Amino acid sequence: MKGMLLCGGSGTRLFPLTKVTNKHLLPVGNKPMVFYPLYKLKEAGIGEILVITGTEHLGDIVSLLGSGDEFGVNFTYKVQDKPLGIAHAVGLGKEFVGNDDFIVALGDNIFEFNMNKLTERFQKDNRSLIVLKESKTPERFGVADIKENNLIRIVEKPKKQISKFVVTGVYFYKSEIFNYLPELQISERGEYEISDLHNLLISKNRLSFSVEEGFWSDAGTFETYYEVNRIYGKV
Repeated sequence: MKGMLLCGGSGTRLFPLTKVTNKHLLPVGNKPMVFYPLYKLKEAGIGEILVITGTEHLGDIVSLLGSGDEFGVNFTYKVQDKPLGIAHAVGLGKEFVGNDDFIVALGDNIFEFNMNKLTERFQKDNRSLIVLKESKTPERFGVADIKENNLIRIVEKPKKQISKFVVTGVYFYKSEIFNYLPELQISERGEYEISDLHNLLISKNRLSFSVEEGFWSDAGTFETYYEVNRIYGKV
């Protein structure tokens, strides 16, 4: 298996903290934010990791992470020239992934899921897998519509409550997903939405899910950035 660490985006919701740096380099506790998902990829046994970021702060990301030797992994770097969304960023990894299974982690997601357990479930089921978590603010995320333990659809930032289970930024993918990416259309936000990819996989019965209880939060707003620092700042 291989890994992808997505560190793109302009981080406008954390401005002015992100005026001169990538949000994934901001401190959470005593570590840069990006270290947390990186360590979880390592926990899953991933040794080959593709880091995808924008052009503006590529040098800073490379300066921090280097070759990966310090972390016991090998990093490859890829630039996402335009902010065209998570699905587009994942598509940039097609050559890197080849025919391997892979795990994608968003660089601003901090979580304590058991990666060994999730990896084992993913490999047994032989479908791509998304990780769900109950949230008090589901309207901020892609929300899972589940009926009789079946995943029906993902609704992006719903105005009406669909459920409390949101899609976290941890995706376990089969390489077949690259065959489906060309079918996606750019959204009103000007991005290729990861929820659209997941809905396409659902329609083909190629996506499973796991609801996890461990801590998870993104750190992309001042509220959530404060929360993760309140918790991890004690370390």
